[in-house]
Amino acid sequence: MANLRFQVVEEAFKKKPLEVIAPVERPSEYFGKYVFNRAKMYKYLPADVYDKLIDVIDNGAHLDRSIADSVAAGMKQWAEENGVTHYTHWFQPLTGGTAEKHDAFIEHDGKGGMIEEFSGKLLVQQEPDASSFPNGGIRNTFEARGYSAWDPTSPVFIMDDTLCIPTIFISYTGEALDYKAPLLRALHAVNVAATEVCHYFDPNVKKVTSNLGWEQEYFLVDDGLWAARPDLVLTGRTLMGHDSAKNQQMDDHYFGTIPDRVQAFMKDLEIQALELSIPCKTRHNEVAPNQFEIAPIFEETNLAVDHNMLLMSLMKKVARKHGFRVLLHEKPFAGINGSGKHNNWSLSTDTGVLLHAPGKTPESTLRFVTFIVETLMGVYKHNGLLKASIMSATNAHRLGANEAPPAIISSFLGKQLTDLLNHIENSTDDETFNMAGKKGMKMDIPEIPELLIDNTDRNRTSPFAFTGNRFEFRAVGSEANCASAMIVLNTAVAEALRNFKTRVDALIAGGKSTNAAILEVLREDIKTCKPIRFDGNGYSDEWVEEAKKRGLDCETSCPVIFDNYLSKDSIKMFEDEGVMTEKELDARNEVKWETYTKKIQIEARVMGDLTMNHIIPVATHYQSQLAKNVQNMRQIFSEKEVEKLCARNVKIIKDIAERTQIIETGVEDLVNARKVANKITDEREKAIAYHDTVAPKMEEIRYHIDKLELTVSDELWTLPKYRELLFIR
Repeated sequence: MANLRFQVVEEAFKKKPLEVIAPVERPSEYFGKYVFNRAKMYKYLPADVYDKLIDVIDNGAHLDRSIADSVAAGMKQWAEENGVTHYTHWFQPLTGGTAEKHDAFIEHDGKGGMIEEFSGKLLVQQEPDASSFPNGGIRNTFEARGYSAWDPTSPVFIMDDTLCIPTIFISYTGEALDYKAPLLRALHAVNVAATEVCHYFDPNVKKVTSNLGWEQEYFLVDDGLWAARPDLVLTGRTLMGHDSAKNQQMDDHYFGTIPDRVQAFMKDLEIQALELSIPCKTRHNEVAPNQFEIAPIFEETNLAVDHNMLLMSLMKKVARKHGFRVLLHEKPFAGINGSGKHNNWSLSTDTGVLLHAPGKTPESTLRFVTFIVETLMGVYKHNGLLKASIMSATNAHRLGANEAPPAIISSFLGKQLTDLLNHIENSTDDETFNMAGKKGMKMDIPEIPELLIDNTDRNRTSPFAFTGNRFEFRAVGSEANCASAMIVLNTAVAEALRNFKTRVDALIAGGKSTNAAILEVLREDIKTCKPIRFDGNGYSDEWVEEAKKRGLDCETSCPVIFDNYLSKDSIKMFEDEGVMTEKELDARNEVKWETYTKKIQIEARVMGDLTMNHIIPVATHYQSQLAKNVQNMRQIFSEKEVEKLCARNVKIIKDIAERTQIIETGVEDLVNARKVANKITDEREKAIAYHDTVAPKMEEIRYHIDKLELTVSDELWTLPKYRELLFIR
């Protein structure tokens, strides 16, 4: 087994980057090649059908099913010209991934043959089996009906020989069984609420759009080494492994030269992503060894979520072609940084970005402040719910680990914006105010031009930081569906804006001017949401104590954090905004608790198997070798000489004996803890039991395994080590 490990490592070192043949055209010319975008709609659809479909996409008009046949015919013609033979409704169930069932473009022709067919009925709606997807008790296993329905706002695309149609997924009784349906409802809610508030400042605003720009962090590992680590294969992370002597402490990987094999992978990935209209713009090395990032230009939130889900699937496919495996787990390696997915969120209208500062006039600055403050109000009121939206068994390893935002939601604003809000809060009249824009910084180097300095710095410890024209929600996990966080954030902001307008309208009805009414409500809200504002070090112990005093949610148990979805305030918000019903929320929490339990359960079983089948046999084999050496020495030397010459070996033998005993006892305790937890029928209580009694035992076992890794002869150790996993190019 040891020789196999060395062979895999040697083969990984020998791998050369694949040659990637880029298209002759510029990226702008092949962008969207495999997407049924507006240009292709215009080409393949009748003019009146095109106009109706664009009205649906741009203005939220009702989809007239009478045009579905014409749209389907146009899609089919385009798809067949690109070699497509199948179609699928592509949706996002509560598994956290995507789902698809492929059907061919064929039907009986009634004459013993086949014809290619794709009707509007097949485009608009399908009935995939819903019984085996997580549903939280909404459906019984024997009740299999579930419906997928076309989302025309997200363009159809081609993957290989299949036409992929983005859809929502609902139960037979109408409840959402996916992420897209509640996301679309949340985006509608924030559009309606924000548009009404915008009319205080500009009556011509027709629509407010929620925008999202995600930053996807990930690790690459050589596929041979990945296959030799059962824990990576089955759980996505290393359940054991001593840290490498050199990891990220030199900061030499961050923004460093991209290795050739990785560069080839990135190039191939970008080409295929651009062909699918994913607007990839940025790529670079991240902080940890073998960690990288890809980020697009921001897009409308629903489309951005679809593109991120599509990209994660594409990454895995392209990586295998290049001899890599992509690790999207938030913490695949202990002792180095994990991966997140920063969600850059903003609101915009047809007239500009609502969170863009500074305003050119006092009125535009007032509008800017209004949307900043009401966003903070939503985040403050539902800070525990926002934490629940990004919490998972995997992201729990990363949050608060002095490399990512802590598991306490707060918002960094920067000095200028903080000063402006303080000024408004403390003012007593309706005076005008403004906010400085970017200011110049002259360098004492004549060749360097003047730098424009933003009106806020960055705070890398803040989970929800304002960064100039957007908020960066930095706590989202790397393998998460962005929709989870975006559903909560957009709904919370919609509720805050609707409440704001109700109070402003009441003051106006009482005789106040519009600006005076807005300022009065803003002063109240600035004071109310002040506890959520924090510009200091989020990693400090002092902040945890301070956050508790401010009344922020400081819970750290993942299963308990999920309770926030079922609080009275959360249920009221989701129902009032028409995003989710209490029944849907109950069901989703059941799924969250069950998923948490299963992930820890799988990890515990894998750790037990690896321990008893790899670690203990290797350690005891090495122990036997040392014991035999001591015996042989006794045949050559006197007992006194043996005691001196074999002192080190004897010490190691004892150390291995003690640690293997602790590990074996630990595994036995781990199995028993699982058995006790598995008897609990309530999903919440079972998840809590796994968090409190099972997960801690795994950490105790790991500690002693990692110590054995340093002790046992390298040639006997069967699992690839961190120094091999993290530094293979």
